[in-house]
Amino acid sequence: MSTDAPQADLPTAEVERDDAAFAEVEAAEGPLPADRFLDRELSWLAFNERVLQLAEDPQLPVLDRAKFLAIFASNLDEFFMVRVAGLKRRIATGIAVRAASGLTPREVLEGIWTRAHLLQLQQAVIFRDEVRPALAAEGVEILRWEDLSSAERAELNVFFDQRVFPILTPLAVDPSHPFPYISGLSLNLAVVVRNPVTGTELFARVKVPPLLPRFVNVDSQRFVPLEDIIAAHLDDLFPGMDVLQHHTFRVTRNEDVEVEEDDAENLLKALERELSRRRFGPPVRLEVESSIDPHVLELLIEELGVSEPEVFRLPGPLDLTGLWSLYGVDRDDLKQPGFVPRTSRELAEVESASPPDIMAAVRERDVLVHHPYDSFSTSVQLFLEQAAVDPQVLGIKQTLYRTSGDSPIVKALIEAAREGKQVLALVEIKARFDEQANIDWGRKLEEAGVHVVYGLVGLKTHGKLSLVVRDDGDRLRRYCHIGTGNYHPKTARLYEDFGLFTCDEQVGEDVSDLFNVLSGYSMNTEYHRLLVAPHSIRSGLIQRIEREIEHHRAGRPSGIRFKCNSIVDERIIDALYRASQAGVPVKVWVRGICAVRPGVPGLSDNIEVISILGRFLEHSRAYEFANGGDTEVWIGSADLMHRNLDRRVESLVSLKLPEHVQEIAALFDLALQPDTASWDLRSDGTWKRRAFDDEGRPLRDLQETLIAVHQRRGSVT
Repeated sequence: MSTDAPQADLPTAEVERDDAAFAEVEAAEGPLPADRFLDRELSWLAFNERVLQLAEDPQLPVLDRAKFLAIFASNLDEFFMVRVAGLKRRIATGIAVRAASGLTPREVLEGIWTRAHLLQLQQAVIFRDEVRPALAAEGVEILRWEDLSSAERAELNVFFDQRVFPILTPLAVDPSHPFPYISGLSLNLAVVVRNPVTGTELFARVKVPPLLPRFVNVDSQRFVPLEDIIAAHLDDLFPGMDVLQHHTFRVTRNEDVEVEEDDAENLLKALERELSRRRFGPPVRLEVESSIDPHVLELLIEELGVSEPEVFRLPGPLDLTGLWSLYGVDRDDLKQPGFVPRTSRELAEVESASPPDIMAAVRERDVLVHHPYDSFSTSVQLFLEQAAVDPQVLGIKQTLYRTSGDSPIVKALIEAAREGKQVLALVEIKARFDEQANIDWGRKLEEAGVHVVYGLVGLKTHGKLSLVVRDDGDRLRRYCHIGTGNYHPKTARLYEDFGLFTCDEQVGEDVSDLFNVLSGYSMNTEYHRLLVAPHSIRSGLIQRIEREIEHHRAGRPSGIRFKCNSIVDERIIDALYRASQAGVPVKVWVRGICAVRPGVPGLSDNIEVISILGRFLEHSRAYEFANGGDTEVWIGSADLMHRNLDRRVESLVSLKLPEHVQEIAALFDLALQPDTASWDLRSDGTWKRRAFDDEGRPLRDLQETLIAVHQRRGSVT
């Protein structure tokens, strides 16, 4: 086990150079307005509102609408667990400062409460008034207990007795029984009972078992919430008592992990301790059904220590993340048509074997894959599986940020180690909400003989890198994969991402040097075809933005197009503002958070921001510069946020083949066409959806268009 990790060489020199450059520009061109940034937290809520608009869209199949309701709920859970919890923590400790948007922490928090209340109520209404009736019209019913027939109730009585009752634990609250701990995101029943002898009213809590189905089958397409079944049988849980009331509630807690560490071994132990404490974090939200008795609600508020704005009164049922389970119902006619990824045309064309010989293909030319349209299993996964059993392969180095529970990637690394190859795995155990899984993977890899490193102190390793060293007879050759997405076969079918395969000598040297930084004591910060955070991504992108300004002033072709998940970094945004002021056209395609204010006269007249959401999660990062007519494109793992540029190890790689540069350019062209459906960001931070043309016809769906394009290419499945 590798326990030594070098102290991160934080990018102070780069920061100083950036600051000095901005000071020089500001002195020459004047300061930018103070209100030029949108608030990142409120921008995130606007992103989740766009998800909710998909759930509201009657053009989508109804099970997909239900899926988007579940995604909205899951997104909001994580937002409260991490962002709201962190904001409250900073306010409580007195270290919170005014946001770049100019809002105080208290103003941000109050804005979150106001907007989140409206959005959650809107979600509940969409489910109650639109999605649930639309499902019922198609024969998929979500019922309440009172909707069931006597025969169905009798059947569920048996289910309760055999499958539910044995694992329920009613917890009383009285002088000898303190108020029980309510775990985060658990669904609970607050029950009021009366002793018929003394007339005393008592409170109890019953936890809805999280390992049982959230919606229980009455038959193959009829469901009832589990809490309804439990509520109908409370007399069995409190025999001899009069059950007076029952109300559903749910608590969200601070589940962010804060760990200070000195070295990798201490990090591992400290993180395991912190994970055991995670479920005991302070509450940040209390969801209750709107019919709850005021006295019961008062008790919950007092015992849980939440404030009035943190109470969300909603129509039942609560916790619509459970709609994910409904999406699995066997009704393909109520979902978007199925999609089967195909083997990349570049791999299929270069090598006729089936499956393709990945390294033989990469020896001939660089290969760019675009998931999920290009299959992950017959490209990235196959690359590592073939390397594991190839007798000419001497070593494999791999980063793992998130992967699946039955990961074929991890299995390939274990197989390679058993074959006697030198295998290094950089396992990032601080990947939020995957910490325990990654600790477990790290130990399994170590047991198999893989050299495991747990990253750099003070930094997360978020870069997506794979390196295979092979003896090709004439020489040792390094085969690299650099991606924008995780090595996660399951999410690769749902996330849109790019990946570059290459055995270019400069890239191989760069990736080798970067792995040496991650696993040893190398302090290298100079690379040929990579930009690497925390040293050179911000400064490298800003230099290229400034170069576009120079091209524009010289009359050469200029333009900037960015695609990323989030853009928050003030220095990069300021550089984009300067480019806009100089006349450089700037297009930003963002999925989530965007702090840029486009279309502000004199500041961002030349900046356009769009967002596209759909059946796939737009996850890739691509940065394109017109560069005087010699277009330059970078792809990689880094979003434009402080954490990515300052507190993570990230990598971007430049594309060299003209056809790859053109493929990214064509994607930008298609997404930015006025007849492609998207959301447009306005300068006040609101988003306007463009879904129909002036005659009411649906606009082009980008992802469905790309599916059709890849199917027409005729690559093998």
